Amino acid sequence: MTNIMIQGTASSVGKSLMCAGLCKIFKEDGYKVYPFKSQNMSSKYYTTKEGYKISTAQTLQAIAAGLEPEPNMNPILLIPKSDNGSMVAIKGEDKEDMEAVEYFKFKNSLRSMILDTYKEIERENDIVVIEGAGSPAEINLKENDIVNMGMAEMADAPVLLVGDIDRGGVFASLYGTVKLLEPHERSRIKGLIINKFRGDKTLLDSGIKMIEDMLDIPVIGTIPYAPLELVDEDSLVDYEKECNTNPQTEEETEMELGKLSLMLRENMDIDCVYEIMGLKG
Repeated sequence: MTNIMIQGTASSVGKSLMCAGLCKIFKEDGYKVYPFKSQNMSSKYYTTKEGYKISTAQTLQAIAAGLEPEPNMNPILLIPKSDNGSMVAIKGEDKEDMEAVEYFKFKNSLRSMILDTYKEIERENDIVVIEGAGSPAEINLKENDIVNMGMAEMADAPVLLVGDIDRGGVFASLYGTVKLLEPHERSRIKGLIINKFRGDKTLLDSGIKMIEDMLDIPVIGTIPYAPLELVDEDSLVDYEKECNTNPQTEEETEMELGKLSLMLRENMDIDCVYEIMGLKG
């Protein structure tokens, strides 16, 4: 069994779709793959056949992996109820409403549940694709972290760091994120990914060389901006999508996931990803 974790320089840089694409690729290549995000916050969620709530992102990743969505994929779901509070769902079941400060203190008690859940998943699958949340460099939230570098340490996972070039400042965000991490956290980052690029990739060559030299981490992918009809969570959305308001058929979802898989294969060094995980593609 092995794993890979996708973290980002910020919310909505493309972590969820990157994970979905990798789940699809690994499944296509014959591996038993499982998506995992220890904690997610979203007012949109999916209800499983058994009545459990999990995030829409892990639901899409489950489809990409050829699996039925289940609560182990997203053991903690925070459903916002106000600017300062959320319903905390544990393993798909509502637990209680908590204010942000209350949950910040409470979440450390969930670490053993997260680790036990992860270990169970690990035993049963070839590859676990782990998604982070927000940014690992949110220094005010790093204490008792359970979803970014804290999760990477629990799972002993290598990390790919994704930055969004469409909003500008991608090199600064990649550099700043890495430099705000502790040395042992930086050492987990094995590759950088530049997402949502428009134009001629050769224009990035000098910047890629400089960021690789400065951080001593390779850029393993430059992913083009590509409107895909795959459902978003309710954070920052780049453009209006039909699938966010009208449900897709299974065939439509599979077709879009196929496009995503092909795009990643063409624009990311997938062999390098396999090497990072200690596997051959």
